[in-house]
Amino acid sequence: MRLSFFLLLSLFLVSCSEEDVNSGYEAIVENDTLSIEIPDYFPEVTYNFEANPPTEKGFELGKKLFYDGKLSSDGVVSCGFCHIQDFSFTHHTHIVSHGVNGALGTRNAQPLQNMIFMNEFTWDGAAESLDAQPIIPITAEVEMNESFSNIIDKLQADEEYPQLFAEAFENGEVNTDNMLKAISQFLVMMVSADSKYDKILKNEGSQFTAEEEAGKVLFDQKCATCHAGVLFTDQSCRNNGLPIDPEYDDEGRSRVTGLQADKYKFKVPSLRNIQITYPYMHDGRFQTLAQVLDHYDSGMVVTENLDPVFQQNENLGISLTEDEKQKIIAFLETLTDDNFLLDDRFAEF
Repeated sequence: MRLSFFLLLSLFLVSCSEEDVNSGYEAIVENDTLSIEIPDYFPEVTYNFEANPPTEKGFELGKKLFYDGKLSSDGVVSCGFCHIQDFSFTHHTHIVSHGVNGALGTRNAQPLQNMIFMNEFTWDGAAESLDAQPIIPITAEVEMNESFSNIIDKLQADEEYPQLFAEAFENGEVNTDNMLKAISQFLVMMVSADSKYDKILKNEGSQFTAEEEAGKVLFDQKCATCHAGVLFTDQSCRNNGLPIDPEYDDEGRSRVTGLQADKYKFKVPSLRNIQITYPYMHDGRFQTLAQVLDHYDSGMVVTENLDPVFQQNENLGISLTEDEKQKIIAFLETLTDDNFLLDDRFAEF
């Protein structure tokens, strides 16, 4: 195992006797830097830990904020409302996200594991940093529908938050920057790297069954072009031939770039914990992995900007027999990390 560079710090100590002029609270606490165990076969982190190292108090604050309805206009919908730990921080009940007062979004909630390795966030890559990502759901009318000025007013008036901010940050301020940094400190700890697949890579005694091994071979042959590496995503945006849903008509990446060439392209999702992160695709149209593989085998259509990888030798899609589908699914199930899904650090209570 290896530790990221920032984690070599043995202790981050906040010991401040000055009273913060904004909050009126004293921050005299030990605030240890938290460590993250990352396998040496994982890619380098992309998150800027030097600018925002995760600390014990920052993590605790971020967790409280993540599960607090105060971040929404109705006081009910929190980040954790759509990102539930049991499902790798996705939401099984809804095909697309439900926001305040029952408002319906157009996209399925994405899992929140291994965010420190990602280059961009959301289905269309609209957020270029993890710190900025929460701005989108918090301010979206069909999600949390709140302004940051209102949120900060609510947090400043709260009995607990001013002290928590004073303990978590050197300046002690209850402000938007510190709020977003605290949420990130909670999210960056969510590293999923202890599935059966990982135990095999780490030589910890696990072995693939014959079916799983055959599925891995098939996966490497037919799926790994897009779902590449140990994160099982090349982090690109692609059009995978989904029939256009007239209810949403989501144009994908082109909403961000304004480019016609990006129309109907969505970010290739990581497949870690894929067994329990249904429903699948950006709009949650598929409930099972079998349906997903059926789409790639026989359900694809030629839409604008269909990725060339699905148009080989005048064939559309990826040819798969029923036996091959079963074996690929068996391999994908080895990517489920039960220890991550049951980790008390991330639980709401």
